[in-house]
Amino acid sequence: MAKTLANLTSIVFLIFSALTAGESHRFSRSLSREMLGLKKEKLSHLHFYFHDIVSGQNPTAVRVAEAAMTNTSITGFGGVVMIDDPLTVRPDPSSKLVGRAQGIYASASQSEFGLLMVYNFAFMEGKYNGSTLSVLGRNTVFSEVRELPVVGGSGLFRFARGYAQAKTHTFNTTSGDAVVEYNVFVFHY
Repeated sequence: MAKTLANLTSIVFLIFSALTAGESHRFSRSLSREMLGLKKEKLSHLHFYFHDIVSGQNPTAVRVAEAAMTNTSITGFGGVVMIDDPLTVRPDPSSKLVGRAQGIYASASQSEFGLLMVYNFAFMEGKYNGSTLSVLGRNTVFSEVRELPVVGGSGLFRFARGYAQAKTHTFNTTSGDAVVEYNVFVFHY
């Protein structure tokens, strides 16, 4: 049995070596969707609420850097916030948790409240459990609806592309906490 397994291993190695001969120094090659197991592309719409909690005992958004004290911008220009915000099916924070928004946002404008947002929607519910969508874009927070690009994903969202529409549902001017409604439209396989 061991001799048969050794012979089989040798044959597989020789076949693999013959097939890849001359390709060992290749930088890239073209692939078909079928080789990666990709099926027909589909368009999905996801709807959820993003809870950005900056106050209280357990904030989900924490300032990790800010500009020098000489910065007098009313926009908080230069401030950087790390987030691990819950995503729920309804605006109520105790509604069903479907994922988390994990990443950073930073005040990137000196003249308006415009954020550079870099984060992943990490899903933990239903068929998308363990899959992510990556978002990178500009969020002018006082605009009624903001559009941010979806630049990729993982799991069931491999090769994803699309956009996310963000609309402030509630904003507490005293605490700074916000609930943002998201509609995400994404092409994926």
